[in-house]
Amino acid sequence: MSSDVQESEFPDTSPSGFAPDLGMPTDEPLLLPPATESETSQQLKQVGDRIYKFLSGLPDYLSDFFGEYKRPLITLGLIFGSIVSVKLTLALLDAINDIPLLAPTFELIGFAYTAWFIYRYLWRASNREELAQSFGSLRDQVLGRSAPKV
Repeated sequence: MSSDVQESEFPDTSPSGFAPDLGMPTDEPLLLPPATESETSQQLKQVGDRIYKFLSGLPDYLSDFFGEYKRPLITLGLIFGSIVSVKLTLALLDAINDIPLLAPTFELIGFAYTAWFIYRYLWRASNREELAQSFGSLRDQVLGRSAPKV
């Protein structure tokens, strides 16, 4: 093998043309002819018209879309909102739980309220009847069966 490389072995890869050994002309440039300003401005106008047409029809498209898919969109919104609210509630409870002596204090308050509720409403039969009546009236007010008592 010799270290001398002949120039004719490698084709001319200059941007001005093709290799002479391939039989293609080398006088013509590889670049596209430059676009005239009128072609460029016409293309820009066409693009601008398309964008304007799309943006002008967007409110009608969105109102039709929302009108057609109103119930599923509301359902998805409620699901997303409930997931976010549960995550926020859990984060808030975790932050409160990290405060020293606050969690045990809330537990003691909960035990005390449970003991008071059992003593007040569940210990005697007459108090249980009173609780059932107040629960029934609350249920009727929520379901709309009777007018609320003032």
